[in-house]
Amino acid sequence: MTDDLATTPAVQGLLERLGLGLLPPPRGDGPTGRNRNAAGRTTTGRAVFVKQLDARQPDAARRFRRQLAYEEAAAARPGSPASPECLGWDADELLIVFEWLEGARSGSDLASDEEFGDELARSAGEMIGALHSLPPDALPAPGTGTAEPDPILLPPLEFFDALPLAYHTQASGASLEAWGMLQRDTELAGALRRLRAEEAAAPPAFVHGDLRLDQFLLHGGRLRLCDWEEFRRADPARDVGAFVGEWLHRAVLDIPSKDAELSGPSPQLSHQDVVERGVAELNRLRTRNVAFWEGYRAATASAPAASATSSADPGLPVRATAFAGWHLIDRMFASAEQRPRLTAIDRAAAGIGRSAVLHPEKFTTVLGLEA
Repeated sequence: MTDDLATTPAVQGLLERLGLGLLPPPRGDGPTGRNRNAAGRTTTGRAVFVKQLDARQPDAARRFRRQLAYEEAAAARPGSPASPECLGWDADELLIVFEWLEGARSGSDLASDEEFGDELARSAGEMIGALHSLPPDALPAPGTGTAEPDPILLPPLEFFDALPLAYHTQASGASLEAWGMLQRDTELAGALRRLRAEEAAAPPAFVHGDLRLDQFLLHGGRLRLCDWEEFRRADPARDVGAFVGEWLHRAVLDIPSKDAELSGPSPQLSHQDVVERGVAELNRLRTRNVAFWEGYRAATASAPAASATSSADPGLPVRATAFAGWHLIDRMFASAEQRPRLTAIDRAAAGIGRSAVLHPEKFTTVLGLEA
């Protein structure tokens, strides 16, 4: 959101304590996101990005601790994935200050402009591979919360039985329609429960936990990764599947631009036609996943045997494919939140995602995760 965060006493006090100067009042719109953000050059000329988590959210303090845990691990391990430099924080106010990468472009913007090519995808794979290769003692201060049992709760399996009242009263019509469709799908629910069981048995690694293309930033020819609020030890297939799922999602989103019949309010193509066009578009984008996987495997090839690498965990590609399928369903819900009814593209996303969750072993090669 955009507001006067830059000029609040808490922010100005933190910046002064850090010796960074003061931020002037914002001019026009600033950075957007689920947190309060402010960016600009201080009175000392330092480019800073300030983020404040919403203390009203029940998990805000925990997400803040995860972010700090990553910053501590990155500071202690020069080989950690590159991210904007952390300049300081105020734990009481849930405030954190980063170097502002002025003019940086997000991975999602690059992908939309057809500029997130194979070279960047390989760099992304190397970054995630380096992250997953961090040893279990990478955190210099145990007890920060990331080493404790703290599973990622998506997919929300309890939603397949009944929606919580708080969710139901605030959900859009399209979201309720989507859950009505999924709750009748006992086969999908069973496959997701099996996936969660396989995840629990998999060797854990330090993961980003919320990987999306818009978390990558290209600045000065160098790729960075930001937003570490879900950093923890978990199944590395989560991150791999999320990256692959992002391109799967883009393949579905690009269907209307490739077919005029789907651009209007009343699409004329059948569900099967939509799926077939999505698969064709995925084939075009598949090289990104291949390059990512090559970079990932190269980065983990020399990792210690105790690390959860692709070579030490032969089941990782199949689990990652299943998580890519769920990622596509999850992104369907994100877009459905703003609409009264599901669209043909929403249903295509759910259908393709469902296939990947139910039969991931059949799609690892299709999605670029060669064994």
